[in-house]
Amino acid sequence: MNIPKNLKYTKSHEWVKFDGETTATVGLTDYAQSELGDLVFVNLPEAGDTVTAGEAFSDVESVKAVSDVYAPVTGTVDEANAELLDAPEKINADPYEAWLVKIEDITSMEELLTAEEYEKFVEEEKAQKH
Repeated sequence: MNIPKNLKYTKSHEWVKFDGETTATVGLTDYAQSELGDLVFVNLPEAGDTVTAGEAFSDVESVKAVSDVYAPVTGTVDEANAELLDAPEKINADPYEAWLVKIEDITSMEELLTAEEYEKFVEEEKAQKH
């Protein structure tokens, strides 16, 4: 399982890369894409849309199920990765390059985990499934 050390993570399996204090890029973690299976559809917000920390801003559909994607921060969508609309499988291939949205004007965020904390959280979650 790939968990880059330079990113922050949520308990709902999104990754966050901050670019300064008020801008961040958000995507799905390697663990999320592996649990979901092959992604076949991505629904993304539009530039200018407001997202709220802890609330769903998108959803992804895999061969198994449809899953919400939650905003780790509150702010405004600066850009959505339109490339994923035609090629959602890029998230499976490289989840840390296939970002979903870039968010600007961040005003608040939910509790974010370090790579180490996220790895521990995932291990605990896996243990509960068995």
